[in-house]
Amino acid sequence: MKNEVRGIRDLINQGEGIHLDFKHSINDAKKIARSLSAFANTDGGSLLIGVRDNGSIAGISSEEEYYMMETASLLYCKPPVKFNHKTWIIDGKTILEIIVAKSEDSPHYSPDQNNDYKAFIRVNDENFIAHKILVDVWKRGKSSTQGVKLVYDKNVELILKEISLNGSISKSQLTRITGIKSQKADRLLTNMMLMEILNYRISDNITEFVFHKNYNLEK
Repeated sequence: MKNEVRGIRDLINQGEGIHLDFKHSINDAKKIARSLSAFANTDGGSLLIGVRDNGSIAGISSEEEYYMMETASLLYCKPPVKFNHKTWIIDGKTILEIIVAKSEDSPHYSPDQNNDYKAFIRVNDENFIAHKILVDVWKRGKSSTQGVKLVYDKNVELILKEISLNGSISKSQLTRITGIKSQKADRLLTNMMLMEILNYRISDNITEFVFHKNYNLEK
């Protein structure tokens, strides 16, 4: 038990990040639903309820937080996000750990500030609305990708050249340098992600496309 408590202390000391989020308490089920869906849509992670943003332990005083988590998942995540939980006692204070695995049911949607349901993604220690292309990849990735075809034309060549030269390309850059319409750009980038030619990165809430780690530039 001592080793387990030491483990949760070490986890807290790491600070918030892509797999870890601190919550002093839960008073907004819709807002916490965004964290649940973001973890499920990305690579999973843990929410520590009863821990302040600076890592100090506030503790929770009742089981109310757990029921709020259930409400967030069942009522405000579509489809609901499955999670496990653990309770920790540190320095006499109770911490609730909510453990979310990367979901096979992605995309999960939850309400944004305007109560419109969006798919969220986890980037570093923040939740962002996922780009439409990422949502399309999640949806199509559930089925076989054997039927995905890619014609090596001048548009694909321009994408590969831009990334080789500058490290990334955004959708707006793609439409500007190729002149193709938005819908075609979406399909092209989606197919290239499904074929593991491209991956994505998010910086300053801008989604950019980079080479996938499995893509061989020499082939």
